[in-house]
Amino acid sequence: MYPEPARHTPAEWAVTAYQPAPIPPAAVHPAPVVPAQPGTVPAVASIVLPDGRIVTGYAINHPQPAPIVAKPAVSRTAVNVALGGVGFLAVCGGLLLLTSFIAALTAFITQLITLAAVIFGGWIAVQLFTGTGHRDGGTTVHIRKAVFKRNHFHG
Repeated sequence: MYPEPARHTPAEWAVTAYQPAPIPPAAVHPAPVVPAQPGTVPAVASIVLPDGRIVTGYAINHPQPAPIVAKPAVSRTAVNVALGGVGFLAVCGGLLLLTSFIAALTAFITQLITLAAVIFGGWIAVQLFTGTGHRDGGTTVHIRKAVFKRNHFHG
């Protein structure tokens, strides 16, 4: 299917050297000028050598170092700690106010209960210690239109 390879001796090997032939100046045409945006590099660059030859190739973009990020004057951790402290103080102040409000409300309710007990207790005492109606069979003494029945004054 394939031809057998031919065996050649080292003397039979042919050495061929190719020499580049310069382009004649009459055949060289300058590359057309293509307007490019300022600051941009075209993808393919053409260079005219001093002897008039034109070399065309790809432009190499050199790696740019990463920009140095400026550090803020105060670190983010310090800012977060400070904001957390302010928030904690606000919560503590709110809890202190809430505690004071609860204590004041408790004292107010205690005073209301005490006032109600005094008034209601006084009313009960008046009801217990004052007699209503007349009891028959007692001694009645009229002094200046006042009535005493069993050591009780009825006026």
